[in-house]
Amino acid sequence: MGRAVAIFDWDGVVVDSSAAHEQAWARLAAAEGLTLAPGSFLRGFGKRNEVIIPEIHGWASDPAEIRRLSLAKEAHYRELAAGGLIRLLPGVRELLDGLRAAGIPRVIGTSTHRANLDLAFARFGLGELFGGAVTSEDVTRGKPDPEVFLKACALAGGDPARSVVFEDTLAGVAAAKAGGFRAVGLCTTNARGIMLGSGADLVVADLSEVTPALALPGSA
Repeated sequence: MGRAVAIFDWDGVVVDSSAAHEQAWARLAAAEGLTLAPGSFLRGFGKRNEVIIPEIHGWASDPAEIRRLSLAKEAHYRELAAGGLIRLLPGVRELLDGLRAAGIPRVIGTSTHRANLDLAFARFGLGELFGGAVTSEDVTRGKPDPEVFLKACALAGGDPARSVVFEDTLAGVAAAKAGGFRAVGLCTTNARGIMLGSGADLVVADLSEVTPALALPGSA
């Protein structure tokens, strides 16, 4: 039997990066002469670019063109993030320290790109607090498919039934539950009323309201 693992989504859970991502999409659209679909940012938050570009924006269907646009968007994002347009969300470092003290592995399961993690690790000094990450490049199916969380859990030798996922989106919570995980829903991207209807086992404002014992009852 595998052990209990704490799995963190990234954007909207560990870092507040929404402004940088939203501006990156706007920059890309302006540079390419494309139109942003109404409400597209919130509908796409937490999903892979490979879903957002063809299914939400309707910009391209050719895989090579989708990849080109995706990489261009992420380059815009990192330029904005490096300029200070991201911040660490409340409670992140304290919870990670508490989980480490309790002997619970911490890993990342995210739809973002690995280079985005590297930038934030360097900016906030978080790298040593995580034991690994599964990112957009490591999966073929995006949330609400549980692939990213199952791979992240396996990376730490975990058992989904004993592990927890921290998420801020409906698709992310659905992915966690589909994978058999306990899900903690954060109200950092969506309103509390929306997250209360997400199917999460626990809903909190942000990670400052979470302790290891609350996240994983009986494991910490």
